Amino acid sequence: MKNEVKNEVIRLFEHHFQEKVETFSMLPPSGSYRQYCRLENGNRSVIGAYNADVKENTAFLSFTNHFRQKGLPVPEIFAVSSDLKKYLLEDLGNLTLFDYLSETRESEGFSESIVSKYRKVLEVLPKIQITAGKDMDYSVCYPREAFDKQSMMWDLNYFKYYFLKLAKIPFDEQALEDDFQVFSDYLLSAPSDYFLYRDFQSRNVMLKNNDVYFIDYQGGRRGALQYDLASLLYDGKADIPQEIRSQLFGFYLAELRNYIPVNESEFTSYFNGFVLIRIMQAMGAYGFRGFYEKKEHFLKSIPFAIHNLQSLLPELSLPVNMPELVNVLHLLIHSESLKEIGQVHRDLTVRITSFSYKKGIPADPSGNGGGFAFDCRALNNPGRYAEYKNLTGKDLKVQQFLEQNSEMKWFLKPVKALVEQSIKNYLERGFTHLTVNFGCTGGQHRSVYAAEKLAAHLRNNFPVNVVLVHREL
Repeated sequence: MKNEVKNEVIRLFEHHFQEKVETFSMLPPSGSYRQYCRLENGNRSVIGAYNADVKENTAFLSFTNHFRQKGLPVPEIFAVSSDLKKYLLEDLGNLTLFDYLSETRESEGFSESIVSKYRKVLEVLPKIQITAGKDMDYSVCYPREAFDKQSMMWDLNYFKYYFLKLAKIPFDEQALEDDFQVFSDYLLSAPSDYFLYRDFQSRNVMLKNNDVYFIDYQGGRRGALQYDLASLLYDGKADIPQEIRSQLFGFYLAELRNYIPVNESEFTSYFNGFVLIRIMQAMGAYGFRGFYEKKEHFLKSIPFAIHNLQSLLPELSLPVNMPELVNVLHLLIHSESLKEIGQVHRDLTVRITSFSYKKGIPADPSGNGGGFAFDCRALNNPGRYAEYKNLTGKDLKVQQFLEQNSEMKWFLKPVKALVEQSIKNYLERGFTHLTVNFGCTGGQHRSVYAAEKLAAHLRNNFPVNVVLVHREL
């Protein structure tokens, strides 16, 4: 934030509250061009915002006032500058739903405490979409009043040019364009006289005093109910387990029936379509911010989006034919070029393998030898119980068993410390390979879970390539 803007934001605070600012600090950059700061004194803490886009600010300010009139949990606006480029907001703290999810998952897995927070969010969502959406002033929406044909084609072409092209995925331009037309026409046939939040994901939900609050809805417009639900449940780095997604989907439908009648099969079909376009839109954004603008943070989200596509495609059954689009998506999830792009700034590869001691410790394909082998056999074994025998450490029920009925949490704590020590040293010294092996009796439950947890931890915290192998699966 330039000094001139900073001083104007400070003056706005001091004029409104008739108090001096004692502390000024910039907040981390967001995925947009908006800038945020925190202004504090002994009486209060307030968020200052600067955005040169007046039309976007007008939408945000109008929506916020409307939501607060409806009793919805959004930040209070204290003051707005005369040029509509600076404004002061209620400080909702620093804890987003994504932050809470990441911290809690590290120690508890995707536990009931996380799920309960998502239920709180989904209890409010229909109020935003339907109650507030009924008499919303859509004339202030920016850049479009509705998630219409033009909006959809922007998203689809964003995906095509900023992701497919950079990922070197071959496609027939005209055939793909034809499929985009068919796909968008199908989505437009969904009921759409509701408020569409547009970026309804875990980083835009704040947690304060155990309540949920909502931010960053300035891109909202008229649209279908399914889009925001898809945005939340298929939020890339949140990586919600499929079983939990299904539970939350059912919970939302139950809440929705308090407002409108619901045809579940029709709603579900449209939902799958909106999941697909939302994933494609997100990948376009990752491509633009990551590949084009060279912002490393956004590249880290690509593997999660690919994983979501891999989960969605086998279940995708839409009443329209889109052969080129489906072919392109299958090529994308198997693209070697894309894997290389994601690894371009990561010179250290950490190979994590789960295995059965009955079949011996895995060999190190790098040829370096060394690394770690951790023995999980001292932990309570889910494989001894009939209900878990045919499952693996990737299944939610096994994960919950290990988190609640074993000492896995305490086992992994020193493991992470040891591996992190080596990674930091290897990065400084320019080493290229580190192996970490987890063994148990059958290589199905404990070792698989431990390997998955360490892989997720390293991907989220270190600039390394993580190769995860479950040898016995």
